[in-house]
Amino acid sequence: MWASQKDAQLIQLQEENRKLRRAVDELVILNELALDIGAKLDLQEILRLVVKRSIKAVHAEQGTITLVKRQQQDLQQTLVRTQQSTDHGQPFHLNQALLGWMQLNKRPLVVRDPHHDSRFHGIVWDQNIHSLMCVPLLIKSTLIGILAVINKKDGEFSDEDTRLLTIVASQSAQIIENVRLYEEEKDLLQIKEQLRLASQIQSSLLPKQAPSIPGYDIAGYSKPAQVVGGDYFDFICVGPGRLALCVGDISGKGLPAAMLMANLQATIRGQCAVDPSPGVCLGRANALLHQSTDPQKYATLFYCILDFQNHQLTYSNAGHNWPYLIRRNGANSLLKAGGVALSFLPNAEYEQESVVLSPGDLCVLYSDGLTEAMNANDEEYGEKRLLACIQQNGELAAGQLINKLIESAENHAKNCPQWDDMTLVVIKRIGINDTD
Repeated sequence: MWASQKDAQLIQLQEENRKLRRAVDELVILNELALDIGAKLDLQEILRLVVKRSIKAVHAEQGTITLVKRQQQDLQQTLVRTQQSTDHGQPFHLNQALLGWMQLNKRPLVVRDPHHDSRFHGIVWDQNIHSLMCVPLLIKSTLIGILAVINKKDGEFSDEDTRLLTIVASQSAQIIENVRLYEEEKDLLQIKEQLRLASQIQSSLLPKQAPSIPGYDIAGYSKPAQVVGGDYFDFICVGPGRLALCVGDISGKGLPAAMLMANLQATIRGQCAVDPSPGVCLGRANALLHQSTDPQKYATLFYCILDFQNHQLTYSNAGHNWPYLIRRNGANSLLKAGGVALSFLPNAEYEQESVVLSPGDLCVLYSDGLTEAMNANDEEYGEKRLLACIQQNGELAAGQLINKLIESAENHAKNCPQWDDMTLVVIKRIGINDTD
């Protein structure tokens, strides 16, 4: 009787010693993991170390971490997958059934016989998988990833293994998330810097100042809705006594539109050197852009030649907003002649017409970002308000008129954001009572 009690006490003591050694081992593992990953700023290195320590801690053959997008419930899109292995078997990857189970349950999972587990009926497992354990990486109850190991080398995964791997996942999740956010912030800063440089480049493509022509007051301005924009205006000398002017608008916004804008500018300038005639120039430019531009992309463009010796404006309009021609007596008309937007059709033709500018006449070229400026009531600024503002301020200098039109559109929109680029060019023949 006494011997039996002594044996029982010995067994109990041995079990307590085993648990104590296990606890010490766990503390060592967690301490080493914390030291390994605490000062790291490279996400892939942190993931590799977590997987390596996890394999060692539970004596598994392979391990993997799969990170997913926090804002999406669909785990099929994997952001990062890192794997480590102590054998030379086929690499293990979480299948969609496991990903879905972890998303729904967000708790540890142990599968001791994958090929016959009723929870995953019909799932075809790799033959080298004999057992597996998965634990969630959670940030405030949101699943950001899954830590998984397969095939324990010395038996089956125990409750102690599950508890330890859960602690590892809990300790690692916040560090992983912080580093991932840090890397995303670095990427964002790099993108911002690239956009800043793109904005500088785009700004350098636009005219630095308007041409000074006796008898005329000319000005141009473009205000992008984003850091870079898709609107375009230009002044191009095409020979003695002649100046080409244009305003264009690329479909879309941002960097893609800005890249196409640069292409459009180069194309127009190149074709001006061959034949600046509006109809011919737009026809050639259209053919080139149709060959090099994505089918979903296009550009509208108003292009004209000002013969300032004969005071004649010859123009063609490729699907752009019709410019206003305001006579000194207040009469107004729209410059409509032309054709479809550039790059729509491979062999489009463009009509051209000419108008004579008398002293006091002015022509206003603009992009739809101005007229489509929207207020809180979803009301556009519109052509009527634009025309009224032009007529009310027609005596102003060209640059001042542009400022007044921009100000008028912005006052209409008030605090609503600018959704599209605003671009204006004003051509004004100086009147009898005007000064240079």
